[in-house]
Amino acid sequence: MKLADVIAVLESAYPPKTAEKWDAVGLVCGDPADEVTRVLVCVDPTSAIVQEAVEAGAQLVLAHHPLLLKGVNGVPADDPKGALVHKLIRNGAALYCAHTNADSAQPGVSDALAKAIGLTVTGPLEEAADAPGIGRVGELAEAEPLRAFVQRVADALPATVQGVRAAGDPERLVKRVAVCGGAGDSFLGTVRRLGVDAYVTADLRHHPASEHVESGGPALVDVAHWASEWPWCEQAAGILRSAFGGRVDVLVSTRRTDPWTVGATSPSAGGLA
Repeated sequence: MKLADVIAVLESAYPPKTAEKWDAVGLVCGDPADEVTRVLVCVDPTSAIVQEAVEAGAQLVLAHHPLLLKGVNGVPADDPKGALVHKLIRNGAALYCAHTNADSAQPGVSDALAKAIGLTVTGPLEEAADAPGIGRVGELAEAEPLRAFVQRVADALPATVQGVRAAGDPERLVKRVAVCGGAGDSFLGTVRRLGVDAYVTADLRHHPASEHVESGGPALVDVAHWASEWPWCEQAAGILRSAFGGRVDVLVSTRRTDPWTVGATSPSAGGLA
């Protein structure tokens, strides 16, 4: 298959026109006329991922996060991001990014997160004019305490230094849940209006989370950004496998690209209540 054929499938599943205006999606480097026999799917196009792609003999890295989100004037090899572009090109590998267009697709990033947790999706978290919408709302088969739900989320996602934390009454029953892969604190007002029992997302900040809980909003479940989006990798891989029927080998990277590498907990609260 040609790279152009793979791109056509990806852009059918994740239309570039649905990406946010500030986003940078699509082909970063690579010749659409080149042959592709192996693809590596990942969340972050880091140096470790590029090395993995080279070692695996992949001709395409499909990443969720853009490599060049902000405008650049060049990609010199002595620049960290430029070095990745040069390494990809030297090894005959292309880089394609599907970011907010994968967030708003159906199925998309939040569908993959909802499925991993065990939710039956009932609709989007927020409607969109030209796309299925951002985030998802779904239901568990049976209500369970927040304490158990947090463990469910932790069991469903890859382990990170941060782990999974929640804000709310540990015994609060959870059945109807909103999810948003990636940073989702901009939707705190939305989930409050929707009346869900819990909201699963990443990158929640102290003050917005505290104010949300104090105002009586749904329980918050905060996971690592990378972990919340990693289930999408298998979804995207499945789309390519289905489209090419074994003619393209599609691999999902299990390399943890979450930036945090060391964590610690205090042995006691130091006398604080």
